[in-house]
Amino acid sequence: MIVKMSKYAFMVYHREYDAFLATLRDLGVLHVKETNSILDNAELQALLAERKRVNQAIRFCKALNEQSKETVLAPARELPKADGLKLVDKLEELQEQKVQLQAARASLEKDIAYMDIWGEFSYANINRLKRAGYDVTFFSCPTSKYEPKWGDEYNAFLVNNFQSVTYFVTVTKTGTPIEIDAERPKMPDRGLAKLHAAYEQLMENFKSLDARTKEFAAKQYNTLIELDKNIQNEFNLSNTLVQTGREAGDKLMILEGFVPTEDAPAMEEALEKDGYYFQPMAIEEGDKVPIKLKNNKFSKLYEPITKMFSLPNYTEFDPTPLFAPFFMLFFGLCFGDGGYGLLVMLVCTFLKRKVNPDFKPYLTLFQYLGLAALIVGTCTGSFFGIALADVPAFSKMKDYFVSSDNLMTFSIVIGLVQIIFGKTVAAFKTKAQKGFKYSIAPFAWVLVITFLALAFGLPMLNMHLPETVQTVFVGIAVVGLIVAYLYNSPGKNIFMNFGTGLWNTYNMASGLLGDTLSYIRLFAIGLTGAILGGVFNSLAVDMTEGMNVVLRAVCMLIILLIGHSINIGLCTISSLVHPLRLIFVEYYKNAEFEGGGKEYKPFKKA
Repeated sequence: MIVKMSKYAFMVYHREYDAFLATLRDLGVLHVKETNSILDNAELQALLAERKRVNQAIRFCKALNEQSKETVLAPARELPKADGLKLVDKLEELQEQKVQLQAARASLEKDIAYMDIWGEFSYANINRLKRAGYDVTFFSCPTSKYEPKWGDEYNAFLVNNFQSVTYFVTVTKTGTPIEIDAERPKMPDRGLAKLHAAYEQLMENFKSLDARTKEFAAKQYNTLIELDKNIQNEFNLSNTLVQTGREAGDKLMILEGFVPTEDAPAMEEALEKDGYYFQPMAIEEGDKVPIKLKNNKFSKLYEPITKMFSLPNYTEFDPTPLFAPFFMLFFGLCFGDGGYGLLVMLVCTFLKRKVNPDFKPYLTLFQYLGLAALIVGTCTGSFFGIALADVPAFSKMKDYFVSSDNLMTFSIVIGLVQIIFGKTVAAFKTKAQKGFKYSIAPFAWVLVITFLALAFGLPMLNMHLPETVQTVFVGIAVVGLIVAYLYNSPGKNIFMNFGTGLWNTYNMASGLLGDTLSYIRLFAIGLTGAILGGVFNSLAVDMTEGMNVVLRAVCMLIILLIGHSINIGLCTISSLVHPLRLIFVEYYKNAEFEGGGKEYKPFKKA
């Protein structure tokens, strides 16, 4: 349900405006109407940039603190923003030092790996030879191109052969031209021993830097959170000032905003007590009314799915409670295995006692989804890939399990039900937005589709209707079709309506067929998961045949754990993605969902 909002305008003398904003912030119910773009204000953009830096620092520190359960976090300190940002600067400096150390380590590792090919030697001896008038030159070339005559001509000494590459050096008098078809590699500036010593020192620096970074994260984490709150409060206050209009030579401050209607009386009482002037206003057609959703415990779990696509606008219905049961059923159909559903329920039940309270609603959602998978999987006779119909203990119940043919039919039927439900929602939305007469044609189309589906669809399901009942159903559909043809655009002439009706019929027929067939994926994905589970069971049995009992049990367990883990992962992904597609594409399209709503964010202290 979308919470009803009330619109208010406030007029305050400029000297009282700071106190007025403090009162509003303490009340924490007003969503300030944005009349000026945040993007055009340099001060607000600077605050957003500061907050982004602080949030990145908080996430980094949180990740470090979570690496050890023994980490003790220091209490938060209240710092001026400038001092708080210096903490962020210090952390960024530590991170930059780590990046530099990582680059230095990569370079040293590369040099050490290369020098391992050449072996240990002294650059000091090479320099002595140079002073004595001899040059030592390093070469490498493909082994097939190495010429033994280079040893006689240039005093070439073979050093190593590695991966079909020959490494050698020449010792020649200074100034002697060397005509050798080989590469002259750039050698590291230190020998192998010094490189290893430098690497050990570098790793010590790494340990020291990591210790300092972890100490910083534990000591400053809560302080950074307080800094983030302070910057957020500063942003909210500055944004409110930006959205404030000024009249009478900047003496009169004017502010508009939206308040949940249920909270409006308490706000009015508090403002009247302090003597501030406010005026309730009518919500106009172009107003961007903020959206606050209010649902029961079950539907509230599905609100993140609604927000994933878009919040509804203020003139629409909240789609959350309307699609929640369908999404739960679709997940169960796609998961397709009762054992997997039971496992999901048990894992989520266990994790709910361990995780942060913020994550508990998501685990509760998956408990419901696991329950749907358990019910559907049990009805179809699949339990951890085992076909229950083939188990002798369940042989008497064989006829009660849902067959694959019936499951495909059910997927199409439930898809048609959701499509008709979506068109009904669209008709009610049209009635609420434009008036009853504009909703007559949409309701007529709902009757046409529903009664034609009953008249011709039920016989296909071997549910034969009496001829009289079928005639009544067709008659209602014909009447609905006449209304849909002749009254689809109130106020237009009959010929225009008839032409529009023909066009609507084409769109309705083609769209309805394509949308309904999309729901076959529910059957296909669920069947695939069940089959894959059975395949892994067969592999565990067939591949271990002939082994002794103990070894066979261990190998079977490994195959089953790996195979079913892969299958559960694939089932989870597909069981989330495809129901989301059916909701966001098929259902939203038929329900004529518009979206574009902006979340209700009251002006209050963080």
